[in-house]
Amino acid sequence: MWDKKRFHSFDYSCKQHFGTKLYKLSLNAGFTCPNRDGTLDTRGCIFCSAGGSGEFAAQKDLDIKEQIAYAKQLVAAKNPSGRYIAYFQAYTNTYAPLEKLEHIFSEAIAQPEIASLAIATRPDCLGDGVLSLLSRLNTQKPVTVELGLQTIHERSAAFIRRGYPLRIYEDAIHSLSDAGIDIVTHLILGLPYETKADMLASVRYVCALPLSGLKLSLLYVLRETDLAAHYKAHPEAYLLMDFAAYLDTLLSCLAIVPEDIVIHRLTGDGPKNLLIAPLWSANKKFVLNSIEKEMKRKDFLQGMFYKTKD
Repeated sequence: MWDKKRFHSFDYSCKQHFGTKLYKLSLNAGFTCPNRDGTLDTRGCIFCSAGGSGEFAAQKDLDIKEQIAYAKQLVAAKNPSGRYIAYFQAYTNTYAPLEKLEHIFSEAIAQPEIASLAIATRPDCLGDGVLSLLSRLNTQKPVTVELGLQTIHERSAAFIRRGYPLRIYEDAIHSLSDAGIDIVTHLILGLPYETKADMLASVRYVCALPLSGLKLSLLYVLRETDLAAHYKAHPEAYLLMDFAAYLDTLLSCLAIVPEDIVIHRLTGDGPKNLLIAPLWSANKKFVLNSIEKEMKRKDFLQGMFYKTKD
């Protein structure tokens, strides 16, 4: 259905829109986050490492053209098309003066091999000026904004120190959609004390909004994070550290995702030198192959139950 996949994969979507598979080049603009600079907090989200999810990005002291060149070297051998996505991943990538944002993003999309721009940010960092800038950039090359919602449940949001209420996310989704910008939402499966029903509720909620893509990730624990201390003190709270349970929950979530929503991620793989648990997540090839085999065994298709209630 989706190039022989049983879900609407990101690779399939790229081939439909760009005629080829695209590789993401992880870039670091050197920004910070309101959860780190004291505006909201100084500790960051509870699961976030010192690198702000940018451990796989190029060094921030390089300019954007140099970062692109460096990142291309890492994947060029397996990317014969030579076309890429400039992916600003680390920290909050709309949390800077407009002039700096425009300079950095414009420099990235000016490179001929860059086909698209992906920007990871927070929904509370999308003011009118930023939205206007993103809309202008979107007329030059496609822009996607990734929002780290993680959960719709306020208790969980407070636990992970997300720092904004659900209505802020709702407002951001509608503002981005009105501006014609594609939106990808991140959700974490396996947050402490959340049940399977809680996770399905988060998936069902975001899929009712004007969303173009979804990233589903297991909760993994990295060294030198506050989450690591909590995991050590309360291991009983982490119910989805077992792969079989994660696989079951993941397929239940995908079953209620409408078929037009692109699945950008099925799992998560933190840096191996920082990973505490679950250790099975470090073998990404095994995890993805196991998901594919289970889908085939169950004759599973994304969206097969999305109109029904759990």
